[in-house]
Amino acid sequence: MQDFSTIIIDFDSTLVQVESLEDLAAIALADAPDRAERVQAITDLTNQAMSGALRFDEALARRIPLLGARKEHISALVQVLNGKITPSLLQNLTWFQANRERLYVVSGGFREFIVPVMEPLGFKPEHIFANTFLFDEQGNITGADQTNFLSQEDGKTALLKHLNLPRPRLIIGDGFSDYQLRASGECEAFYVLTENVHRLKVVECADRVLTSFDALLQELPPAQS
Repeated sequence: MQDFSTIIIDFDSTLVQVESLEDLAAIALADAPDRAERVQAITDLTNQAMSGALRFDEALARRIPLLGARKEHISALVQVLNGKITPSLLQNLTWFQANRERLYVVSGGFREFIVPVMEPLGFKPEHIFANTFLFDEQGNITGADQTNFLSQEDGKTALLKHLNLPRPRLIIGDGFSDYQLRASGECEAFYVLTENVHRLKVVECADRVLTSFDALLQELPPAQS
């Protein structure tokens, strides 16, 4: 087991137990008569993208119009996500805080809710890379910033090439977009976390299967000073 200079971690279904856009839709569509159908459609698109059956950029573009979300719904989502942090992350929080200099969050989710959730846990906001929402004058979410690497297909690979972070690098996640970092050579290893979700096609691609972050810390060196 090598000591990784850079550890990159996905957000949805990895650092938190859920897919955030699904929870945002549930909040925004609370009174909508077609709430169940729209949330299910978002779930289906997410699963297709995370298993590699659908391009990420296409899935993102199709999910946002289904949200029906506004700027004020984001603060409500942050409160929900604060209660859905992955349990083994909380149990090992001291280690994560001690290793914050080499930890990066790279997500196809959105900074508007990821930073408020992760910064209080000790993650550096400047080490958090994610999409950003676009809003109209009324505060409605209308899309994602298309100039952001992470709004694009295989955007995590493009971002890593741009950042040129220290090697060797480890990517930990639950989805196909995480595996793409390993396949492209931008990371030396891909560990799939199955604590929250088990995607068989992704598990088959992984160098290591982690049932929790406990398994990771058993292999990595002690917390850095």
